[in-house]
Parts: sequence; structure tokens; C-alpha cells
Amino acid sequence: MRLHDLKPKPGARTRRKRIGRGRGSGMGKTSGRGTKGQLSRAGSSVRPGFEGGQMPIYRRLPKRGFNNTRFTTTFLPVNLKALEEKFESSARVDEEAIRNAGLANGKSDGIKILGVGKLTKKLTVVASAFSASAKAAIEAAGGTCEVIGGAVEAPAKKKPKSKAPKESDEDSPAEEAPKLEASAEGEAPSEDKAPSEQAEGDAPEE
Repeated sequence: MRLHDLKPKPGARTRRKRIGRGRGSGMGKTSGRGTKGQLSRAGSSVRPGFEGGQMPIYRRLPKRGFNNTRFTTTFLPVNLKALEEKFESSARVDEEAIRNAGLANGKSDGIKILGVGKLTKKLTVVASAFSASAKAAIEAAGGTCEVIGGAVEAPAKKKPKSKAPKESDEDSPAEEAPKLEASAEGEAPSEDKAPSEQAEGDAPEE
């Protein structure tokens, strides 16, 4: 066997696929890409789940699971201009009166008064909530605002306790007495001090 007799194993070497070389290339006229469209273009890519723009399956299926919708608080809005038109002065306006007047319909957790329009009549308005402008307008006209259930106030912040200054040992009267007693007991009589004072000072005259 010589070098020119060496040949690769059958099937080890294959010709590369020639794309876009016409009908005689073995890939057909369109090179296996079909006819026109997005996927027939070079460099095109489509994300998984894309359905050509129609509503995809993951959006068509119903959603399951937990959400907070059942716990939301919904109020039916009523404007001041509606109260001005429907109620007489000095009237008591509560949820029942508002519903009977046709200003609120449907299920809700209460009525909220909004400040759209002007109010010139003195009314006693009972509702679940008031906007700041509506409350100011009602009170300016001489009326009153009553919140059903009472307004919930924010808890007051606790003030830090001021620490009283500690009395020093010298100022405390209870400790002054033992110090005075100890100093009285420790002092020697005046006669004992005399020799030491004489020793430190000048010698006595004879």
C-alpha cells in the first residue's frame, strides 16, 4: 500500500449543500424555504409561540390563580352638582336617599362624594368617603360631612422619652452624710497636727 492508495472511509466526506443554486442543485427552485413570506427571507427569526399576529394560545386560554379583585373596595361616585340639583336645603343625604334619587346604581361598598360642580345648599351628607374639595365645599355652604363608620386616623407617633439627668454623687444628700461622717472620723485632733506643722515650718523660738 502506498500513499496514493489511501482513501477515506465511504461516507466520511460529503459535498456541502449548495443553497440557492436553482433547480439542478437538488434543493428545488426555492431552496427548501417555500414560497415568499417571512420565513423565506435570509436572517429571519420568529420567537417561540408567535402565531403571525393573531391572538396566541397563551392569551386565548383562561387564567387561573389568585388575585386581589375580590378584596378591592369600590365606591360609586356622586358629584356636588348632582346633590345641588336633587336635594333641598337642610336635607339629610345618605346612601338610601342618593339611590332613590337615581344618582347611584349597582353594587358597591359605599358612596364617595366628589367635588365637581358648585354647592350652595346646606346639606348633611352621609357617605363612605369624601374628596378633599367636596368636604371643603359642603362645609363652606354650612353643611356637615359624616363618614360612615368614622374616619380612621393614623396612629400617633410616640415621642421619645427625655432622659432625666442623673444627679452626681456630690449633689445627692443621701451620700453627703456618710462622707461628712467619714471625714469627721478620719480627722485627727488639732494637737496632733501641731508637731507636723512645726516640723514643716520654722523652728520654734527658745
